[in-house]
Amino acid sequence: MTNHGETAGSPENGTPPLEPSAYDHHGPDRQVTLRTPAELADALPYLLGYRPEDSIVLVALHDKDGRGRFGGRARLGIPTGADDWTSVARQLAHGLVTGSERRGGKPEQMVAYLCQEPAEGESGRQVMERLRPLAQKLRVECGNLDVPVIEALCISDGRFWSYCCANEACCPPEGLPMGLPGTSVLAAAATYAGLQVRGTLRELRARLLPWETAAALEQEVALDAANMAVVPRILDEASRTEVGRETLELAGRIICRLAEVPPTSGPFTSDLRDDELVGHDEAATLILGLQDRATRDRAAEWMEGDDAAPALRLWRTLARRCVGPYREHAAAPLTLAGWVAWSTGDELEAREALAMALGADPDYLFARLLHQACNEGLDPESIRRCLRAERHERGRTGARARADRGEPEVSFEGDTAGAVPVTGSASAPASPPAPGGSSRSRRRVRTTGARSRPRPARTDGRGSGANVPRPRAPLADDGVEGKT
Repeated sequence: MTNHGETAGSPENGTPPLEPSAYDHHGPDRQVTLRTPAELADALPYLLGYRPEDSIVLVALHDKDGRGRFGGRARLGIPTGADDWTSVARQLAHGLVTGSERRGGKPEQMVAYLCQEPAEGESGRQVMERLRPLAQKLRVECGNLDVPVIEALCISDGRFWSYCCANEACCPPEGLPMGLPGTSVLAAAATYAGLQVRGTLRELRARLLPWETAAALEQEVALDAANMAVVPRILDEASRTEVGRETLELAGRIICRLAEVPPTSGPFTSDLRDDELVGHDEAATLILGLQDRATRDRAAEWMEGDDAAPALRLWRTLARRCVGPYREHAAAPLTLAGWVAWSTGDELEAREALAMALGADPDYLFARLLHQACNEGLDPESIRRCLRAERHERGRTGARARADRGEPEVSFEGDTAGAVPVTGSASAPASPPAPGGSSRSRRRVRTTGARSRPRPARTDGRGSGANVPRPRAPLADDGVEGKT
């Protein structure tokens, strides 16, 4: 068993003990060494960037001069049924080990966490005992891959327990209380390094989930009206380009409007204010307009610089407006939110938003490609370069066409929020392809009527056809958990 009086090694399996450390990228003087279960338990939110709930977490350790440096992390929701524990443990262990190997090296050891709050009438200790078989399955599956688990912790009801230590002097049966958030040496080091803990995934997802307030009915009425007005024009080749231009101009004006009103300190308050700045009709027009893939891909150019933050706020706002039978339409704004978050370095929100986009539409290719690239740790700069090149080429082509017609180089349209360039500017994206191919040859438009009407036809650029009307089930929160 682990000797917590020394280091978190595992001498009984013949593996040399490693001393887990984190945040050593500032140099040896900024390195933090973790030796005890309490320190490892305290480290979890800083390793993930949020406080996990109902989660299995595996953290890889890589040998660096005899110390275990933290590597990749993997998380899945705890299955309700114990029959699924073996497959989930195998999936999580295999995914983390193979992912680490792709990134440059197989981990030497693992740290496992089980995080779950007690049900009504249940104690934290009872949670720990109930999940003990799951902890053992994780240790077995990691051991089968020759990556031993050196510590397995259960965190519940403000306390933690070690599944690897039988010494009641350091790991009593009643568990040990968690330290106050932000009071440890690790918390100080994380703050110094600019790392922050956001709360829980549930709170983060709440910023992207459709409204369930009284205003949702008004938004649904606006979406019905926009559906009747916008979708026929998108399906008409003669007017599709004009709809895309109008959609991007409206998005540009709202982005300028949001940029003039900085977000408040709290995310909930900030989101409420953003909701007030975007009208029901505006949101409906944008949601329907973004169902055209070419328009969506052009909107993806608001990805960096001063445009990125207000654009992300707009895409979050639109995702919250995809209410009632329009929940599937959230795939477009959720994907854009995930892309902007990833482009600006926020991988946590990127993964959640992209997973939610796939929850809204499992066949949404743009979300699937971005989600895979983000999870594999690829650099978004390659996609940004592609979008910049397309924008530059489009600007040159447009300038030549205007010159041939004797028109000014750039035209502007704006409102009280500020002037918005229509062509040839970073503030008004035009038409880059989605990663992996041209968007002009792959267009898909979603059309959805009110609950009492059958769903209209959907097109995908390869011909037209009608789908049999079917009800849409609500997007379940737990459906997103397994996709992160």
